Amino acid sequence: MSSVYALALMLVAAVFEVAGDALIRHGLTRGTFGTIVVGFLVLGSYGVVVNLVNLDFSRLLGAYVGWFALVSVLAGRLFFGGRFSPSLLVGLLLVLSGSLVIQLGAARTP
Repeated sequence: MSSVYALALMLVAAVFEVAGDALIRHGLTRGTFGTIVVGFLVLGSYGVVVNLVNLDFSRLLGAYVGWFALVSVLAGRLFFGGRFSPSLLVGLLLVLSGSLVIQLGAARTP
């Protein structure tokens, strides 16, 4: 599996996870059961897509968590009016750094 394909799958999985959670949240706050069900299905789809990436489980989720954090912060800003506070940006950089350490460090381990 090419690196570009693996990265694209992780991005799609992150979008599914964030969208599914947002739909469930919307359904719970608005009381619409149908939205909760759709959110549940979208959220479950994330698990299928992320596991299509051919990495061992710990490397996979270590790499994926960075994508999830990035998409979550962007979705919060674009769709929910969230702000990029200094602490949010520092936290995001820490998560992305940790994700890189897990991904790149594990690649060098026999």
